[in-house]
Amino acid sequence: MRSRSTTRSGIVIRRRVTPAGDIIVTLLTPQGKVKAIARGGVRGPLASRLNLFHHVGAQVYQTPQADLATVQQAVLEGALPRLAEPERYAFAHLMAELADALFQEGEFSEQAFDLFAGALRGISHQPDPEWVALVMSHKLLGLAGFVLQTARCARCGAAHPEHPDPLGGQLLCGACASLSAYPPTSLDFLRNVVRRPVRASMEAPVPDDERPALWRALERFVTVQVGNVQSWRQLVPHASVVQAGVPSSGVRG
Repeated sequence: MRSRSTTRSGIVIRRRVTPAGDIIVTLLTPQGKVKAIARGGVRGPLASRLNLFHHVGAQVYQTPQADLATVQQAVLEGALPRLAEPERYAFAHLMAELADALFQEGEFSEQAFDLFAGALRGISHQPDPEWVALVMSHKLLGLAGFVLQTARCARCGAAHPEHPDPLGGQLLCGACASLSAYPPTSLDFLRNVVRRPVRASMEAPVPDDERPALWRALERFVTVQVGNVQSWRQLVPHASVVQAGVPSSGVRG
């Protein structure tokens, strides 16, 4: 296998600086996820270009012996400065961590890239970034094949479940549930968000007071189906509210 240099256009979804001053980044591109290292990057122009959420065109060089490709050059193609705002950053970080967990290196998914890029734009520009994050989290999960079972109770299989499952984030019937049923608007969201167009979901947001329960359900579903996601710890403070004596497992401000 020969060494090769390629150019990839992608969004930085993970960034880590090593003690040696190298920058290790993960890019989500239309061709899949790419992990690369910019050696000595903190001492040069790459430091400001390879920032989290930046859209960059990166020239990377891969050798057969190296575990990581090397970033030779990077050109900033786009940035969303408002994502640095405290009320938006946590949601953008959640999107990035979900994308990192859901889509693998070398996995071709132009649709995943477009969906993730749209999520960041929405969080940056929309007046309700929390609602954008709730909708797009479910969209990313659905694209990766993780969809809530809403037609049947997650425990006994009974039809038309309406109650939260505090352990798995799915839906339970009245006989299996220990928590009150979701309000109609929350139920409609959970049952239809994956197949409903994003624009339609944006036009019919769930009321603010119903969202903490939806965040708790999403956290449990992701933890069980995908794995631990650290961003819950940075999420909005009201997501840590205890529901009916059942504490959230890690979502706190």
